Amino acid sequence: MFGVFALRAYICIPFLRKKPYLITTKNFYFMAVKMRLQRHGSKKRPFYFIVVADGRAPRDGKFIQKLGTYNPLTVPATIQVDRQKALDWLQKGAQPTDTVRRILSFKGVLYLKHLLRGVSLGLFDEAGAMEKFTAWTAEHDSNVSRRQGAHKKARNDKRDQPVVKKVAPKTEEAPAADPVEATAEAPESEAPASEETKTEE
Repeated sequence: MFGVFALRAYICIPFLRKKPYLITTKNFYFMAVKMRLQRHGSKKRPFYFIVVADGRAPRDGKFIQKLGTYNPLTVPATIQVDRQKALDWLQKGAQPTDTVRRILSFKGVLYLKHLLRGVSLGLFDEAGAMEKFTAWTAEHDSNVSRRQGAHKKARNDKRDQPVVKKVAPKTEEAPAADPVEATAEAPESEAPASEETKTEE
């Protein structure tokens, strides 16, 4: 892109032909349009808008168009995206951030763009692309509903568990005998035995 722009400047501006070293990357800045998240919600309870904005604009500032919403507090995360608008902006050259790229991949926008590129290259027709995308969407929706059901079941099972824990009864241990008393009783028990031996003699 820079090469084309520099070539046009070299042709149209006469003094640049004599001084071509003036055409550098430092002279021109290309600000890409970003697809990113715009934070809303209260403290520790985030809620995001998926927007198209200028890369120079602040995070929560002015934006060009709103594409959808993203709520990361639910399991799985609740995502609402206008696929057609997102696809149009991707085809225009808008650059998504890493998080938005994962969101668009989760919703199938990137897969749809891949299929449409295959149609443009002549690998398959548009009907076949839509058939593949419909099959992918059905499988994706079933996986999401299964995850939601599993999470809801686990939450209900955890809620039904009793809060009070059973305490195991303590076993009473016999007191240990003192070693002094044991030694005192030993001679007394030996004395009658010695007397019996004397009487037998």
